[in-house]
Amino acid sequence: MRLLIVEDEVRLASTLADLLHRQGYTTDICHDGLTGLDNARSGIYDLVILDAMLPGLDGFSLLQQLRSEGSPIPVLMLTARSDVADRVRGLDSGADYYLTKPFDAQELLACVRLLLRRSGSESRTDDAILCGDLRLEPGSFLLSCGQRSVRLSRREYDLLELLMRNSKIILTKEQILLKVWGYDSDAEDNNAEVYISFLRRKLAHLHSTVKIKTIRLVGYCLEVEQ
Repeated sequence: MRLLIVEDEVRLASTLADLLHRQGYTTDICHDGLTGLDNARSGIYDLVILDAMLPGLDGFSLLQQLRSEGSPIPVLMLTARSDVADRVRGLDSGADYYLTKPFDAQELLACVRLLLRRSGSESRTDDAILCGDLRLEPGSFLLSCGQRSVRLSRREYDLLELLMRNSKIILTKEQILLKVWGYDSDAEDNNAEVYISFLRRKLAHLHSTVKIKTIRLVGYCLEVEQ
């Protein structure tokens, strides 16, 4: 799952990214409002964590612009501006939640999980992602099938998570590259093909009934063999 952090305090942005990475999320960081707006428009993110006071374009204006364009992406405003008027402005601008600094890390993570559940992006049972006979653990990157298990690399985890969360649809290589490698990456189709191959070997090792099916000239999807 890919999250966008729009925060001009470099150290805080890095701290947030580290915190979210430990929970299995992939993050990108923007340090100004204009770049943040451009990235949020890309459609590759599941949630935005947004500061209010940003260079170039403030968070309130960024959010208003997103909503005026019809973007449904969940937005968590995380800011030092704690006055009631600022909270009201943030929520009226389209924020889904307004959290003030300093914040508790566990509360922030709970807010992220809440907003992802509301949007339908998160579908966990006991913090695990399930598909067929597979169980994927976000915190440890552990993939299990019955009594067998294997630990995935970060990229393998991101790719399999994307496939499992979208198991009923076909994902194009372009969608995979955007969601797994990111908006500014120079990754090519071959990168996706290589990691699909890695995952297929691990699914075979686990003796899983879940297979990665290639849809010629389109992309990939998961298929559960009966």
